[in-house]
Amino acid sequence: MAEEAIGIEEVVAIGYGTIKKKDLTGSVATVGGSTIAGRQTTQLSQALQGTLPGVIVTRNTSEPGATASIRIRGITTIGDSNPLIIVDGVPVGNINDINSYDIENISVLKDAASASIYGARAASGVIIITTKRAKAGQINLEYNVGYGVDKPTEFPQVVGAQRYIEMVNELVWNDAGNKVGGEYPRYSKDQVDNWMERSKTNPNEYPTTNWIDLLLKDMAPRQTHQFSITGGGEKIQTKASIVYDKAGALYDYRKFERISTRINNGVTINDYLSAIVDFSFNHTINESPTLNPVWDALRYPAIYPALWADGRIAEGKTGANAYAELHNGGFNNSWGNTFTGKISLEFRPVKNLVFTGIFSPNLTFTKYKNFVKQIAYFDANDATAFSGYISGHNTTNLLETRNDGKTITKQLLANYTGKYLNHHFNILSGYEDYYSFGESLKASRDQFALSNFPYLNLGPLDFRGNSGAASEVAYRSLFGRVLYDYNNKYYLQANIRYDGSSRFHPDFRWASFPSVSAGWVVSQEPFLKNSTYLSFLKLRGSWGTLGNERIGNYPYQSTISFSSGLFYKGNDIVSGLTAAQVQYAIQNITWETTETSDIGLDAYFFNNRLMFTGDYYIKQTRDMLLPLEIPDYMGFDNPDQNTGLMETKGWDTQLTWNDKIGDFNYSASFNVSDYKSVMGNLGGIVFLGDQITREGSEYNEWYGYQSSGLFQTQEEVANSPVLNTSVKPGDIKYMDISGPEGIPDGKITADYDRVLLGGSGPRFIYGGNVQLDYKGVDLSVAFQGIGKQNNRIVNDMVEPFQTAWTNAPQIIDGKYWSLYNTAEQNLNARYPRLSDTGARYNNYVMSDFWLIDGGYFRLKNITLGYTLPQKIVNSAKLKNVRIYASVSDMFSINNYPKGWDPETKSTSYISKAFNFGLSVKF
Repeated sequence: MAEEAIGIEEVVAIGYGTIKKKDLTGSVATVGGSTIAGRQTTQLSQALQGTLPGVIVTRNTSEPGATASIRIRGITTIGDSNPLIIVDGVPVGNINDINSYDIENISVLKDAASASIYGARAASGVIIITTKRAKAGQINLEYNVGYGVDKPTEFPQVVGAQRYIEMVNELVWNDAGNKVGGEYPRYSKDQVDNWMERSKTNPNEYPTTNWIDLLLKDMAPRQTHQFSITGGGEKIQTKASIVYDKAGALYDYRKFERISTRINNGVTINDYLSAIVDFSFNHTINESPTLNPVWDALRYPAIYPALWADGRIAEGKTGANAYAELHNGGFNNSWGNTFTGKISLEFRPVKNLVFTGIFSPNLTFTKYKNFVKQIAYFDANDATAFSGYISGHNTTNLLETRNDGKTITKQLLANYTGKYLNHHFNILSGYEDYYSFGESLKASRDQFALSNFPYLNLGPLDFRGNSGAASEVAYRSLFGRVLYDYNNKYYLQANIRYDGSSRFHPDFRWASFPSVSAGWVVSQEPFLKNSTYLSFLKLRGSWGTLGNERIGNYPYQSTISFSSGLFYKGNDIVSGLTAAQVQYAIQNITWETTETSDIGLDAYFFNNRLMFTGDYYIKQTRDMLLPLEIPDYMGFDNPDQNTGLMETKGWDTQLTWNDKIGDFNYSASFNVSDYKSVMGNLGGIVFLGDQITREGSEYNEWYGYQSSGLFQTQEEVANSPVLNTSVKPGDIKYMDISGPEGIPDGKITADYDRVLLGGSGPRFIYGGNVQLDYKGVDLSVAFQGIGKQNNRIVNDMVEPFQTAWTNAPQIIDGKYWSLYNTAEQNLNARYPRLSDTGARYNNYVMSDFWLIDGGYFRLKNITLGYTLPQKIVNSAKLKNVRIYASVSDMFSINNYPKGWDPETKSTSYISKAFNFGLSVKF
């Protein structure tokens, strides 16, 4: 059931239990599994985008198997801000291991009062996933199949051969001082005038290679098959499923495959004893070439050949040839296996008292194989004349990695529910311990004699390498919770968790994390109870603390790092084992603590057809674990210490409408949230680059120069402060903000003229969906976006000739400052002049010149389905048949340069997906 259809009587998951939605006093958002499955994504993290208020999902690629970043109510700490993922009561490491078809519902615990029952690892919020289970008397077979294709939403273009050589000449001429008669410094006028015509008869000497068409495809296939069987008897209920996903990419030799299996069993042994026995297994294959060719497609100029005219591998740019690497360079593949089991035993000795014991192992096995092949190329006119090797492919070599890991979770819970007159109690106490162990092994060999046998025993012993490592970490916890309400009107909840972590010294290992929350159902008061328009009104308030300690496994211990070094033994150089303490150990470090206060309102109107939920919160993280500076002469890396303060203020809200008119059902839901994180005292630490994190700044706030357009004349340059002596007309002009005395000093310097330029985080994150259903025809429309964001136009989007020879983006052609322009054209120029020195030392340093509003609106998904009439279905001995068509990420409205999707990065792409599917229940 989708979020918009969940009523106040719906039961939702909370920590170590469930509760009716109307009884919640904390801030919890929920979404149904059908909504998630309807997104048609292979990765659950991406399917959550835009579905829940306060949940920020960020992606930068649509490549097969790509994950997305999830943040709950923004940033909690400078370190790890990933939420805790709980599946059927047990923590897991990767949310993408869960297939969307297996999900019953998802709850997100957003405030400390909801999440503090998980204490140690819940500072960044908790995502609770409940998988589907069989019910007594339920027997059915289900098959879902979907096929589709992915196409890029946007893709940038580059200039062709003619404009490339013209622009390169202009760049070199600019950097040489624009001497009269020197306008053709690299390519002669004859070459400029005749390159395109001569390429028709002599393509080896005058190439016009379309690298984008050569390296990339227009679309990529995808398919999904899901099969499940459900059987529920009086004593045993079983649901088993298997899902197969396969997706390709927009370039060759890239593929993602996954087989997901799950078996959920419920067993009733007698009136006092029952059990749950669950198993899941995932097998994943990621195949890819030795390079991602997307960046190369955008940067390789047309004047360098990928292939000679006779089809042989060409030299590209003196050995740089992405086509050769893609098709002949080898592979970089990985295989992953994850097994998760859970055995839960419930004992009910008396009415309303339940004891539960849980044992859950998780085993992971991954394998990586990077096989790089030698690629030789030969002269264009003589196939026997060896010319060299493609860059990075001088030899054939192999690197293999094996990672084995296991986690074991054990829980013992006691839960009592009671009622006395109008007083209701729910008391939980529990114990949990968690142990994780991981081991890795690497082995390599170089100088292979053959390039078609990717196994280590073929490589010579003289060129072998190997390494290995292991780590472990453990937690132990005691916790308790009391839920109380009086007459379904006044609610109180109190939690406490006492956590210990092996990451800290025994004297500083333990900490307690309490929370309390309260709720008042105002609509139950006599003055509102008979309201004709108000169905439900509740005020909520909560306070609580949470902990975080994800900083490495042994920060308080003096550990020794081993490596190999070269030594003289007489006149011979030999290899020997070396050892050293690298990290300075500090024993008294302990937990980061995040304190959260939240006030909320739930208001439902018109017989629950209109539902509103809103929250305002303040999060303050103190004693952050940060690497404090120590003197260099001590010879150690900077150790982690407890210092630093971060405060996040924000709000989130959701508005939903449900109704029906005869056979026509419709609903609409909209959510929006906002937050801002400001840094407090960081113990003198400054995290500095194009973004800065320091006391008084926002987290990762942009930091750079303030610009004032482009210099138009040499006189203007001479009479203005400049960043360096190479600045000329056409370069970006920066403002003189300050100097050593605190006032402008006539110079532009990094120390005094860089300023805070605004936060880099998203603001006003929103999402919504509309669902319609009429006599078997269903339509759903989902959208999401960001209201505003200070985003940087990165160099890859607009900077030409980044490595002196790479291509120029088409979007700057005709829009940059140039001596070939009129004065009026230069006044309207959007981009600086073509210059290598100007680019490196002035124009592309961080400044507000390159900041744009990164807000966007995206049509996330449209799905149209049709469920066949029951008479037709029954005649075929079936229960239900539905066909559907959907499109995801169809378009976006944004301010980004043409060809660039607002979510993508320069080495990848965002794709829109067209899917067609069939669902059959037997």
